[in-house]
Amino acid sequence: MAKSNRGKPLWKMQSRGRGTCPICNATRIKLLYDIVNNEGENLKVCKRCQKQKI
Repeated sequence: MAKSNRGKPLWKMQSRGRGTCPICNATRIKLLYDIVNNEGENLKVCKRCQKQKI
């Protein structure tokens, strides 16, 4: 992938893929990873929380 295209899909996401992580409550952080909670809902979480079990 060319260097000019890295991160290009983030520009199409709402708030450029940033928000508040529902697990660690970090603000203005990239939420790029999907995890499934106990109710079967998909959550977008940060890189630090992607391996945590809910």
